[in-house]
Amino acid sequence: MEARTSTPPSAGLDETCVNTIRTLSMDAVQAANSGHPGTPMAMAPVAYLLWNEILRFDPQDPIWPNRDRFVLSMGHASMLLYSMLHLTGVKAVNAKYEQTGEASVTLDDIKNFRQLDSRCQ
Repeated sequence: MEARTSTPPSAGLDETCVNTIRTLSMDAVQAANSGHPGTPMAMAPVAYLLWNEILRFDPQDPIWPNRDRFVLSMGHASMLLYSMLHLTGVKAVNAKYEQTGEASVTLDDIKNFRQLDSRCQ
């Protein structure tokens, strides 16, 4: 009898999370009819690993002084950042650097990616 290998439950969940990041990013780029989804699709596993296992942050406290920062250029990778902010539930901060309690990036913000007056320009 051959030994059967099975995928650990977390591996399936990890793959689903990475694919969710990819899908959200490429759908937003496609809907905007602007940009290229290559960087968010290729870097989704890296971003997932960083945000899930390495970065120290609290999505409920976006101004926590000792938090790690994740910065990307405003180019092809910007949709990856918007996806991560949305999916991790990071809360918004206003111009006075006060927490608002609202999501920093909503699904509607992502739907308006690269549109005039969008929060995700």
